[in-house]
Amino acid sequence: MDLATLKALKPTEYSEAADGYRSTSDMASAAKDRIDNQIVVAMRNSLKGEAATAAVKQLTELSKNFHYVQVECGLVSTALEAFSYEVGAAKSKLDAALEGAQAAKLTVNADGSITYPPSGAKGEDGKIPEGGTVSGLTDDTASAVGRQAANFDPNPNHRLAQDYADQIAAALKEATEADEKWAPKLRALKADDDLTVSDKDWADASSDTKGVSEAGKKYLDSLPQPPSNGSPKDNAEWWKGLSVEEQAAWVSMHPDSVGALDGLPATVRDEANRVVFDEARGTMQTELNSIPAAPVNEWTWISAGGYASKVHTDEWMDWYKKYGGEYDHLTSSLKGMESIQTRFDATGNGGLPEAYLLGFNADGNGRAIVANGNPDTADHQAVYVPGTTSNLGKINGDIGRMTDLWRVANTEAHGESVSTITWLGYDAPQNLVKDSPFEHYAYDGAPAFRDFMDGLDASHSGDSDPHRTVIAHSYGTTLVGAAAQTGQLNADDVVLAGSPGVKVSHATDLDVPAGHVWNEEADGDPVPDIGRFGHGGDGWVVPSDPSFGANQMTTDTEGHSGYWDAGSDSLRNQARVAVGKGDDVELKPPPDPWAHVK
Repeated sequence: MDLATLKALKPTEYSEAADGYRSTSDMASAAKDRIDNQIVVAMRNSLKGEAATAAVKQLTELSKNFHYVQVECGLVSTALEAFSYEVGAAKSKLDAALEGAQAAKLTVNADGSITYPPSGAKGEDGKIPEGGTVSGLTDDTASAVGRQAANFDPNPNHRLAQDYADQIAAALKEATEADEKWAPKLRALKADDDLTVSDKDWADASSDTKGVSEAGKKYLDSLPQPPSNGSPKDNAEWWKGLSVEEQAAWVSMHPDSVGALDGLPATVRDEANRVVFDEARGTMQTELNSIPAAPVNEWTWISAGGYASKVHTDEWMDWYKKYGGEYDHLTSSLKGMESIQTRFDATGNGGLPEAYLLGFNADGNGRAIVANGNPDTADHQAVYVPGTTSNLGKINGDIGRMTDLWRVANTEAHGESVSTITWLGYDAPQNLVKDSPFEHYAYDGAPAFRDFMDGLDASHSGDSDPHRTVIAHSYGTTLVGAAAQTGQLNADDVVLAGSPGVKVSHATDLDVPAGHVWNEEADGDPVPDIGRFGHGGDGWVVPSDPSFGANQMTTDTEGHSGYWDAGSDSLRNQARVAVGKGDDVELKPPPDPWAHVK
């Protein structure tokens, strides 16, 4: 960038353009939300048939288009703000150097060099030291040599001219670097010319986000930073202190960080995590599509010991060794994402409220936090912690349980608002035999769970404090117990179902008011017995035991996974606790102390 261009440049114009793109992004976001939460809902509730189904499908695609526009325009806005910030800093340096040179009566030439007039004490020859012209230097070594030469010159204007010329050169270099960095980034933020937002488009959007984030580090570093290891309350205060422009920059450049911050509003976390979600899904589907198809001849038969055995072919085994791990991970993760998308698309079905994605990460076994209804405005919040074998690929059942609970709880609440949340925010044991006997999964996940619960408290915006219930299943009850044992749970009630043990010896140790710990153990559920008698002979305290002191709720389901069966007393009792109506819960009769003599 040359002197005339930088001198005439108006960085505020780029900031104003950023405002325009941010406004477009906001409008696209509002349009997406209106389609998803109003138009589609109204259409589902009032129209039936093939035409209505086709219309809903088209509207869903339109919603995806608006979301893509929202994300890309948000990135353009942030990129323009970052460019304005960087080139503005260079322009300020140039303006200061030009002003200083003018005050010193130095002449700034078109190429940035500076001409200085004769000045100084007369020499032995009776002449005043001559003037001259110097060019700016940006190389540290060359600049040092230039300053040294100027210091030896008896003309004091020489050193002034060299300093100002160096400042001008540095400003032009910074502006050029900013221009060369951001021009290709902005050109890359150009969508293809069709009306379909494909997986490849979202994969490209993911690349765009990374590119803008890396290029905009200097700009982002200039903004208020989130508190290091801050509490959810600290996070909430940080977010409230940001301007609209600063909030937009953080969401655009680091949606993963914003979406993971406990204490931020549910609407903000949902917006950020949906960007992470769509970009991850597009990237992973693109990667899956790139894997060569598995050999058609997967199986063959061999004779072993006189018997025919079915085994994988050598060709298939070779393929699986090379691609199988990645294929399984991608397939499982995408299956879980489809389950989450299905819940998004179900808004309005039977009065189901809109969903909020309060956490998402597809790495490893995956993490996801999905809320039915906005917890920030809800009168009642219920947070469900799943157990062993839970992962992103299997999240459909866990989301379904909280959807079913919401429907019953909403009926029991009699007009008060309810939000039910699936919290898969930890690495659950993946194998009942190999993993679940170990407690480190619970203790590793306990801090994240406590932070989430504290975050619900920090972000709540209702007129009064909400009633908050923790509902845990299987190994999830162990995590909840570990969370209470090592810190504060920030809950009013705890419901345990199919628990193998909660790491504390009595209900009063679960950090809720006395009488507010509830337990369900179904007939045919082997997990409580595993807790009682397992773990290498070192059994855990099980909340189904009378000595634990929990309220034993009537449980009319069977086995380890039926506690949320539709129409069951087991589900209805949980819903009553979730809306603060513990007095209406049906309890099992206490054990008969004389039963052994009858």
